Amino acid sequence: MTPSIQSKLPKVGTTIFTQMSSLAAQYNAINLGQGFPDFMMSEELMDLVNTAMRQGHNQYVHMNGLPVLRERIAEKSEKIYGTKLNPETDITVTPGGTYAIFTALTTVLRPGDEVIVFEPSYDSYVPNIETNGAIPILIPLVYPDYSIDWDLVKQKLSPKTKMIMLNSPHNPTGSILSKNDIEQLRTLVKNTNIFILSDEVYEHLIFDDKQHESMLRYPDLLERSFVCFSFGKTYHCTGWKMGYCIAPASMMREFRKIHQYNCFSCHSPVQFAIAEYLQQEEPYLQLGKQLQKKRDYFQQMMQQTKFKALPSYGSYFQLYSYDQITEESEMDFAIRLTKDAGVASIPASAFYVNKEENKVLRFCFAKNEATLEAAVNRLVAAFQ
Repeated sequence: MTPSIQSKLPKVGTTIFTQMSSLAAQYNAINLGQGFPDFMMSEELMDLVNTAMRQGHNQYVHMNGLPVLRERIAEKSEKIYGTKLNPETDITVTPGGTYAIFTALTTVLRPGDEVIVFEPSYDSYVPNIETNGAIPILIPLVYPDYSIDWDLVKQKLSPKTKMIMLNSPHNPTGSILSKNDIEQLRTLVKNTNIFILSDEVYEHLIFDDKQHESMLRYPDLLERSFVCFSFGKTYHCTGWKMGYCIAPASMMREFRKIHQYNCFSCHSPVQFAIAEYLQQEEPYLQLGKQLQKKRDYFQQMMQQTKFKALPSYGSYFQLYSYDQITEESEMDFAIRLTKDAGVASIPASAFYVNKEENKVLRFCFAKNEATLEAAVNRLVAAFQ
């Protein structure tokens, strides 16, 4: 008799990113769906990895991450956010931001716990919560600016609320937390046992001279937060899958108990290379301006079409409304766009559990200008 698995995620199939990327390859479409750059990362950083390997840095490093890398992360965090961290107790290097998110959730959640999740949301959040036997409490962001309805959040709180998940800059909408959001959050969690998980992988991809409202800026929020980051987004190397988590020492101790039996040690040469490269501030401080130029260029080009841009203040992404083009569902239109126009996008409905429809698609503008121009030309030709 062959054993059968009772699925922990019975409603989950292949991710929308894999589906749309496969469709893009099948129809030779320009892929503005999945969030990865098509331009080269820093040659200097690549050379530093090669040097590290040739110098013999190819064996396990410390479970918590290369010590000098954690020191550099602490230095950078203090410079940017004014918060002093202990690299020995407060920082753990992880194989990517998504891993850090899963580990933080697994550290805290028990069956029956409730977690507040704002939708649309990055696709790993709800499955990660459900894998741990907890219950996602879904709160829609307010269309079209995708702001948080804090009155609704208060209504959804219960004695079972264990965590609130935040993501700023936000994937897929490009919205960001405001100072008012921070004040509302501070009031909400004060004198509670509620944890915060803050997904800040796009921390440096922020536009229009806005400030990234990191949990690291606010000691009263940081004392209850797991804050997750990604080097892949910062240095245009998403395939490296290298990130880190910051949390208070007491919380990080528990996080590391889960981490040590799952990953144990991350890619050593990359850690040596990033530790060296982090001494340069310009690459991450100039990142927002570089990506803002791409957002603006794509937005300007898209004015030739009937797509309407929704505000994007950060991330790799911008949502575009197509309500002047067709009444098709987001999924149907995204598929037709890939097949007929040769441009792949992601339907925003894919980021909702109930597939909420607002007639918007997500486009990734972290591409060479030639790629963006070619994509828009195809859209213009297809929808004249």
